[in-house]
Amino acid sequence: MNINKYMFREYDIRGVWDKDITPEISYLIGRAFGTKLKRMGKNTTLVGHDNRYSSPVIEENLVKGIIECGVNVVRLGLVTTPMYYYGWDLLDIHCGMMVTASHNPKDDNGFKFSYNGIHNAYGDSSIELYNMIIENDFEDAEVEGTIKNVDIKKEYVDMITSGIDLTDRKLKVIYDCGNGTTSVVADEIFNRFSEKLDLVPLFNTSDSDFPNHHPDPAVEENLTVLKEKIKEHVADIGVAFDGDGDRIGVIDNNGKFIDADKLMILVWRYLVNKGVDKRTFYDVKCSLALKEEMDKLGIESEFYRTGNSYTKAKSYEGDYPFSGELSGHVYFRDKFNGYDDGIYAGLRLIEILSQTGKSVSELLEGISHYESTPEIKVPTPDEIKFQVVDGVKKYCEGKKYQVILVDGVKIFFEDGSALVRASNTGPNLTLRFEAKTRDRLEEIQAEFMDLIDKLKSDLNS
Repeated sequence: MNINKYMFREYDIRGVWDKDITPEISYLIGRAFGTKLKRMGKNTTLVGHDNRYSSPVIEENLVKGIIECGVNVVRLGLVTTPMYYYGWDLLDIHCGMMVTASHNPKDDNGFKFSYNGIHNAYGDSSIELYNMIIENDFEDAEVEGTIKNVDIKKEYVDMITSGIDLTDRKLKVIYDCGNGTTSVVADEIFNRFSEKLDLVPLFNTSDSDFPNHHPDPAVEENLTVLKEKIKEHVADIGVAFDGDGDRIGVIDNNGKFIDADKLMILVWRYLVNKGVDKRTFYDVKCSLALKEEMDKLGIESEFYRTGNSYTKAKSYEGDYPFSGELSGHVYFRDKFNGYDDGIYAGLRLIEILSQTGKSVSELLEGISHYESTPEIKVPTPDEIKFQVVDGVKKYCEGKKYQVILVDGVKIFFEDGSALVRASNTGPNLTLRFEAKTRDRLEEIQAEFMDLIDKLKSDLNS
């Protein structure tokens, strides 16, 4: 069987439905995952799926493969990824697979998986499953595992709403589900606060065609309607969630898109005097403005590699009160168990507005200004993208630029920064540039875009 090796990535498995991922391949992934669990001495696992049209078929065949290894499956059905994470603790089952492609296009799908029920597997874990499939290295059980269907929605809603403390300040909140999986639970959660919040739901009907906008709230153009609704309703805040619900996007009271690194500044300005441990980290895509603000607040901070599996593991292992990524994955551990949940992050922002009596724009005043690009994706074949990054590294060494290499190449200048890294979720390079002035930004960007074009051309010739 022809299986696309490149869909087995550093922290998940992701590909195109009915091309890379078929019912048969889903079954084989289940066989490999079940075999791995069996050899680890684990006899029960969780399985959930998002609202993509291909997810039920993939999940059905995945489960078939797992139980043939003699592993029992507790089936959560249609859930957000954060609901699936909550299931680890609620049901005391510390391993599982979530069928989802997060914010990818509607025809994509994939698998996030865990062996410890703390964070998703990463590194060589995906390629290990690929090798097991290729080598037909599976456990065959004399007795198949069992299947049990469990609905955790009520417990999840109770949990996520229980720790939110709102004052009597009446806030107008718009929440945008983007027709993703949060549509199946967001109304019930936000309506728990209907006496204290004036709520305007947006695209809160589950629809796997994502007819209104692409379900990635980290991309500003996807939130155009949310911006318009903020102004139309004179709302205090707009929050948006990605396809499987583990990331957040924010629009402020003026209809302005707020990058997640600015969101982290807002949260830390609130938390810093709340008696929490003053340590944090953030991924390499974040702005120098975030580091500068952490320094001002006396918070020990560091740039870390991008990738939900990596950052979630670091959050847990270091027990950081709050940390996150530019993509909108944020981890609250001050009074929450630390997994990335877009709806919970939205509720915490609303809580901060309620407690402070200030607007989002007021809470973000005085931040160092950098002109910056959005995250730029440069299509680059999987076969050469890491070689291009190596070429950028050598170029910077020759120029004696100050760099960190925790994830790709992050280059620091006195008046800005540049980032070049290989995406682990697609055949792309991921770039971001910033500088104190627009002219300098364009200069930095041109230098590295030209360099990448040359490196790609050389590698393809």
